[in-house]
Amino acid sequence: MFLTMERQLRILKQMLQQKIDLDRTFQALADKSRRSMVERLTSGPASVSELAEPLAMSLAAVVQHVHVLEACGVVKTEKVGRTRMCAIEPAAMTAAEQWITDRRRGWEARLDRLGDILREVVTTEVVITGEQP
Repeated sequence: MFLTMERQLRILKQMLQQKIDLDRTFQALADKSRRSMVERLTSGPASVSELAEPLAMSLAAVVQHVHVLEACGVVKTEKVGRTRMCAIEPAAMTAAEQWITDRRRGWEARLDRLGDILREVVTTEVVITGEQP
């Protein structure tokens, strides 16, 4: 069975969209309403209507926010009957967490080194001046 060019392009587009894009993930999480939705989904799947309940916005606006979260891979949705169910997608959150953890390690190492340098400076000053800090 041969794939048509159109079908091949759709498959390629879908594969490229599945790649986790940290820029889009952080951009999606920059919005307070979307963070609230993600927080709710950490306790389990929810319908779009359930996600909309605590928010002061229309259902259509919530749907747009869900689309943003889905486009960056943070949330996956599935139609169950007439209800659109949403669930957290751990891979995107894990990638964001890993990026933050990697940065934190670097920052902590630099701060540890700064602490060492400051201790050396204080020790040197004490030796030179004879004064205690």
